Amino acid sequence: MLDFNNLEVAFSSKSKGELSNAYLLFKTIKSPKMVKILKGASNLALKMNFPIGWAVKPTLYKQFVGGETLDDCKKIIDHLKKFNVKATLDFSAEGEQTEEGIKATFDETIRSIDFAKGNPNLAYAVFKPSTITTDEVLEKGSEYPEKLSDSEKIKFEQYRERFATLCKRAYDNDIRLIVDAEDYCFQKAIDAQTDEMMRLYNKKRAIIFATLQMYRHDRMPYLRKIYEDACEKDYIAGIKFVRGAYMEEERARAARLGYPDPICPNKEATDANFDEGVKFVMDHLDRFELFMGTHNEESNYKLAKLIDEKGISRSDSRIHFAQLLGMSDNISFNLAHEGFNVTKYVPYAKVKDVIPYLIRRAEENTSVAGQTGRELKMLSAEMRRRRTK
Repeated sequence: MLDFNNLEVAFSSKSKGELSNAYLLFKTIKSPKMVKILKGASNLALKMNFPIGWAVKPTLYKQFVGGETLDDCKKIIDHLKKFNVKATLDFSAEGEQTEEGIKATFDETIRSIDFAKGNPNLAYAVFKPSTITTDEVLEKGSEYPEKLSDSEKIKFEQYRERFATLCKRAYDNDIRLIVDAEDYCFQKAIDAQTDEMMRLYNKKRAIIFATLQMYRHDRMPYLRKIYEDACEKDYIAGIKFVRGAYMEEERARAARLGYPDPICPNKEATDANFDEGVKFVMDHLDRFELFMGTHNEESNYKLAKLIDEKGISRSDSRIHFAQLLGMSDNISFNLAHEGFNVTKYVPYAKVKDVIPYLIRRAEENTSVAGQTGRELKMLSAEMRRRRTK
């Protein structure tokens, strides 16, 4: 029976020392003030080129990151495998928006797709479209393509070529590739090319996956449009569901530029939109594959229940649950223990390059209602359980 409160299963992958380290870390980032101080100190250290690996590596980095390189991640991949959990490697460096930085990120993404080839313990590869061009070019090419200058047209076409190259590499390697969602101002161009790539490469199975941020109220109409297109053009659509990551920025931009707020009015509406999307995909699984990325326990329970009610095998390769490395292990490991397909997003990058990602993880744990408290409560209970058994 699926029980996210089964602590023995939830923390079976952690040693006593790892439990203690995780507890101290979450205790620290529970404080918004401490996270703010940490963010300021990290940003200052980066500007001054001050080495901070000694402080970050044993703490935030160890909890949320797989390593500095693909080879470094082999250890966590093998460790997760012991508990029937797969990995999805995510190059999480916040690269500079220069030709050199863009090329470096593109080349590393190619390497990650090649690294996953033939490895059954790597469930997916992933890339963020805004890392293979500049924000200015992607925003203008998405919202005002007719206003691109001649030089910008060349850069936008280079972006499209890089995007297409990554998708073809995934297809050639038989690796599922997730196209991450981005800011509203980038998403129109990303959606259009993702749709194009799905039509091209998803004929027999889903290789290319679109990511839908369900805090956007236009995502259900878009999902239905994808379904109709998949039926008409005979392909399997890959869909990754998340709630979303840019709410405050999106609302501020909409207010500043005077267009309608793209975000659902409240959390309840977002939850309903998310659950409706998952149910729609499950009701039309002949045309979809599903990657559900959420730390929300209720949504995970609902999908698990739906799988069983529909008589679908828990190990059906078309459906994966996903959580971030270092978070919600009670969900990931209990789902895997019960035979469901589970993957952990495993970020990797050099310490200085992944600092912005780590700060966002700390801020996320602080801002999401109850997230850090739940982690602390379960870690504390498991440490007590081990002391008394």
